[in-house]
Amino acid sequence: MKRSCRGWSEVPRLYLRYMKKALIQLHIAVFLAGFTAILGKFITLNEGLLVWFRLLITVVTLGAILFFRNQLLRIPVKDVLKIFGVGVIVAIHWVTFYGSVKYANVSVALVCFSATGFFTAFFEPLILKRKLSWIEVGLGLIAISGIYIIFDFHPQYKVGIIFGIISAIGSSLFPIYNKGLLLRYSPKILTLYELGGGLLALTLLVPFYIIQFPALYYMPTITDWLWLLVLAWLCTVLSFDLQLNALKKISAFTANLTYNLEPVYGIILAFIFFKENENLNRQFYIGVLLILLAVVLQMVRIYRSRKEETLIR
Repeated sequence: MKRSCRGWSEVPRLYLRYMKKALIQLHIAVFLAGFTAILGKFITLNEGLLVWFRLLITVVTLGAILFFRNQLLRIPVKDVLKIFGVGVIVAIHWVTFYGSVKYANVSVALVCFSATGFFTAFFEPLILKRKLSWIEVGLGLIAISGIYIIFDFHPQYKVGIIFGIISAIGSSLFPIYNKGLLLRYSPKILTLYELGGGLLALTLLVPFYIIQFPALYYMPTITDWLWLLVLAWLCTVLSFDLQLNALKKISAFTANLTYNLEPVYGIILAFIFFKENENLNRQFYIGVLLILLAVVLQMVRIYRSRKEETLIR
């Protein structure tokens, strides 16, 4: 009996450790995601071509790894279509994100990305048919208010901000649709099929995109190839694996709101590499502080709710 009680007493501690690991994985993925914007600035390709090469390298690399490990799986056609659909969302998110980097700058693109939490607060209840959380809506509004302040005082970045908002919508939908798929497939298999779907879609769409947004270069330089490899291997394969593993344990809203820290990491790197702080005024930093406030409040909310759940158990 004593052994049984001792076993039950370990449950809250193990549960918190389980959640802590998920949050650590998520934050590493967020840091890597923040670095992708820096790489987008380094790479000279048009955003559509940049994403196409990123997808190509990632799909070939991940496919080869899974093949030699004998981990490739055949997936039913019904699920393949769903997974490919998520991949199309990822491709659109990436193209518009790098469009925001190119037409504005790294800092503005990353701050616009923080609108993800706001859109998730509405889309997740609608798609997953759960009750709307007004607390989540409120936290999302705090983040979107930060973006509005930045937009209002930097009108020269209008096109880049529009791209950034579209990117945030795509980013909010990705983990919502992935939640159910993760119950049936491993993160690596999902990543391969999703990005394969994105590559296929982008192969068909890039020619039309280039007509609307002409490119100066159509093939990567040697330096571009080096940055593309870093982008594909570290910031895509590894980052996706960490993010999808974390999603098994935390909500889509929590993941997306945590991704609001991406601007913090990315902006610090942009200040270091590109001296972007010289072109930003006080209102920009006020907007960033509002976004950080939303993230911190959500983290406190998660910790308290999980702690209460474990105590009840």
